[in-house]
Amino acid sequence: MSSLSISVDILARLRHETRAVHEALEQLPFNQALGNGTITEALTRQFLARLYGFVAPFEAQLQSKEELLGPAWELPRRYRAQLLRQDLPDTGTLPLVPELPPLATRAQLLGAMYVLEGSTLGGQVIARQLAKAGIPARAYFSGHAEQTGPLWKTFVGLLTQAATPDNADDIVASASLTFQRLHAWLEQAQP
Repeated sequence: MSSLSISVDILARLRHETRAVHEALEQLPFNQALGNGTITEALTRQFLARLYGFVAPFEAQLQSKEELLGPAWELPRRYRAQLLRQDLPDTGTLPLVPELPPLATRAQLLGAMYVLEGSTLGGQVIARQLAKAGIPARAYFSGHAEQTGPLWKTFVGLLTQAATPDNADDIVASASLTFQRLHAWLEQAQP
């Protein structure tokens, strides 16, 4: 199988096989409030606090594994926990997720990164919805601003090159588990 055909297959598989868990995230109170126009400043802050509890430890783990990916991935440019620190007054008292998905292998990192990198695109949509609701802008949702699209395209290109018949199942499994763990964490009682 050529690398082009596996490249197309991995993206299609990721979208298809994570669709249900991805859609479950859209049913969380924050997303429902965005959709029905009842979003509040307090709910936005609670959601950001829960995100911090997942993103900060995930990025700390990712930093310790950077050698598994290499410099082409530009990981320091992709980190966004510092944006959550800008949005939240006191991250030192926020709870952190007790159990991240495993990030021991390159395939596990790629699957988990698919979820977190994809959230940069969703953040752009959320930023526009918050602006319409009159809620002040949040650095986290603005993410990489005009660089969001190009960084996503670079990530997708690297992901499709890295995917092989031998690691595709592990990449998809890691993405699914990351969505599941993120959903379980965000679903818990808000801080």
